[in-house]
Amino acid sequence: MTALQISFSVVVLLVALSLAFDFMNGFHDAANSIATIVSTGVLKPYQAVVWAAFFNFLALFFFELRVAATVGKGIVDPAVVDHVVIFGAVLGALVWNIVTWWIGIPSSSSHALIGGLIGATIAKAGSGSLLAAGIVKVALFIVISPLLGFVLGSALMLGVSWLFFRSTPRSTDRWFRRLQLLSSALYSLGHGSNDAQKTMGIIWLLLIAAGMSSTHETHPPYWVIMACYLAIGLGTLFGGWRIVKTMGQKITKLKPVGGFCAEAGGALTLFVASGFGIPVSTTHTITGAIVGVGSSQKFSAVRWGLAGSIVWAWVLTIPASALMAAIGWWIGSKFL
Repeated sequence: MTALQISFSVVVLLVALSLAFDFMNGFHDAANSIATIVSTGVLKPYQAVVWAAFFNFLALFFFELRVAATVGKGIVDPAVVDHVVIFGAVLGALVWNIVTWWIGIPSSSSHALIGGLIGATIAKAGSGSLLAAGIVKVALFIVISPLLGFVLGSALMLGVSWLFFRSTPRSTDRWFRRLQLLSSALYSLGHGSNDAQKTMGIIWLLLIAAGMSSTHETHPPYWVIMACYLAIGLGTLFGGWRIVKTMGQKITKLKPVGGFCAEAGGALTLFVASGFGIPVSTTHTITGAIVGVGSSQKFSAVRWGLAGSIVWAWVLTIPASALMAAIGWWIGSKFL
């Protein structure tokens, strides 16, 4: 099917499906944004989701759209992408997100979407249509982003412990209850900057396939940008409560000072990744930072068995969502 043969109604349907994924991304990853600040008692859950959603949307005004460009033009060959590939990719990612949300596993919405795009593209045109450079970059940061979060989280915790060595626990707690508002806001900015742009890239691919945009353009249409930031913000506002407890208390116990260091370390990691246009997992990033904070205090403070099970969910996300997307592509090829 050529670009001109994709009906406007199909484009609208797939844009709506993509925005539904973006909403689910915010819903699923709300726990990443709010778990630390809720578990430390700085904000109540309903206050935290409003705070996180606001800064998710505010990322629109702070970051260039380099991640959107990577997803839109750097993972698979745009020439082979059509409406059926987009349908399969988004459907596979959505199904995996729903399954992992239901059982309370903090998996990566980002890698689910990228896995979906890879799986649907292979189902249509084979592995020759994949762009190795972009996929290698994503694969490397599956390891680098949690490690960087771990290093920054633990370094910040050690630095803060040294600076506040003579302070009383009550005084330290009072300071960091305030500072955690700042670190949580920064983390939510990083979340919005990286995650909303991935859906922009998918919609951009769809518009290119439909002849409504071009690979020569440097960013997707502005209505796509606004819609994606709004959808992820609304998803965060409604929240993914099943994952909050796992992220906020089961991996390690956090106090406001630890919450600040984890959020700040995660935020710095996301800012670096977004600046270089690398789509990373906010889930991986904040988990690495939380583990770094916990282990810097006491190695046994981290429940390594639970952390290991979360890592297995990360490993499975891309192949599982790719398989679901391939099935989605087959369904789409029959009915769309």
